[in-house]
Amino acid sequence: MGNVYRIGIIGCGGIANGKHMPSLSKQKNVELVAFCDIVEERAQQAAEKYGTSEAKVYSDYQELLKDSSIDIIHVCTPNDSHADITIAALESGKHVMCEKPIAKTAADAKRMVEAANRSGKKLTVGYNNRFRTDSQHLKKLCEEGELGEIYYAKAHAIRRRAVPTWGVFLDEEKQGGGPLIDIGTHALDLTLWMMDNYKPKVVLGQAYHKLSQTENAANAWGPWDPAKFTVEDSAFAMIVMENGATIMVESSWALNTLEVDEAKCSLSGTKGGADMKGGLRLNGERNSRLFTTEVELQSGGVAFYDGASEEGPDLEMKMWIKSIEEDTDPVVTPEQAYVVSQILEAIYESSRTGKAVYFNE
Repeated sequence: MGNVYRIGIIGCGGIANGKHMPSLSKQKNVELVAFCDIVEERAQQAAEKYGTSEAKVYSDYQELLKDSSIDIIHVCTPNDSHADITIAALESGKHVMCEKPIAKTAADAKRMVEAANRSGKKLTVGYNNRFRTDSQHLKKLCEEGELGEIYYAKAHAIRRRAVPTWGVFLDEEKQGGGPLIDIGTHALDLTLWMMDNYKPKVVLGQAYHKLSQTENAANAWGPWDPAKFTVEDSAFAMIVMENGATIMVESSWALNTLEVDEAKCSLSGTKGGADMKGGLRLNGERNSRLFTTEVELQSGGVAFYDGASEEGPDLEMKMWIKSIEEDTDPVVTPEQAYVVSQILEAIYESSRTGKAVYFNE
């Protein structure tokens, strides 16, 4: 069967239970052997549900990292702790998958990239939307040059009223921001990946606090507490890349709009265009006529990476473990995630200062 990888989970809250642990438990060559959470009861519950019979439970991640038999760590904690935990895990000789975004700040993200390079261990970031069927198919088309040079794109992360009211999502100190760093990060990652362009030149952005103080607001998870809503409720930006390409970013948890799209992108190239609105649509010109094609993603076919259709999170975990087993780069590299972090930080900085933020000056 090959190697069996022993995995430790640090942070046993929503994202660990919603994605990491269920998908890891489906992989045949891993064992979940250690669980850590500041609320030890959560770690205990996770161990009972997903762990081996000898799984250990911790409330201090430093103690978990002392276990030299653990091969891989998954960091599923609030954004402000990503860097310190990840760096400590890498330095203890373990590969790391860190939940998105890579870090609260670009400086922390850079430290994480440097630690991965220094340690020789692999680091990836949980941008699971790359592994959706539509994302995989569109990436393949981009790689094959179907769209030509992609010089204009939009990153969509718009909710009408879906503010997460649990955990620390509304806490700027813990998270570093609101919808931009939470869901905007997914859309931006997808867009940069499709374009294969990670060289930003200038960013101009604006974050808004317009609906956050609404009392008794309509919301998917019930009204939020305006007193605790310390992050933006929406943010928008324009990015110009070094090669002249332009990317528009739109993100919101609460916005008066009927155009709702999340973790999607629209691409315009010299040979054609594509978007993920209502499925995957391609557009272009052929024989002096315009055309629009809807790709039937439910009619079978071969997955981009592994030859069989799988749920996105399951494929994400499978490809992550495979990169360790075969000693290849993970699908999401830390360098790519670092650029996403740089751009997000530049958008917030531009909003605070009212000025464009230039890179490499």
